[in-house]
Amino acid sequence: MTRLTGRALRVTIFIGETDLWHHRPVYTEIVHRAHKAGLAGASVFRGIEGFGASSLIHTHRLLSLSEDLPVAVVIVDVEDKIRAFLPELDVLVKEGLVILDDCEVIRYAGRGKTE
Repeated sequence: MTRLTGRALRVTIFIGETDLWHHRPVYTEIVHRAHKAGLAGASVFRGIEGFGASSLIHTHRLLSLSEDLPVAVVIVDVEDKIRAFLPELDVLVKEGLVILDDCEVIRYAGRGKTE
């Protein structure tokens, strides 16, 4: 189990829900590669509205249904592991935004196994 407390680095990747990597959602590929790289964890959040470099507004509202809602993938781990993972994002993220933030991990605990 990965132990993570104290200073860490958060990478947030903003992409479109329909962005694909070899017929698979980019967000899924990022999560699976992060897992394979042994990072502490990754979460995907689906946005309800947003715009980016294209200046097109994407929304879930009924009158302007979008099939390309914004998605954010958030990964937190120690700085060296996050920085080692950045080349993977260079390959996968063709359109979008990747940001890094310093953060402090207060608590990192998994769920207990249920039987």
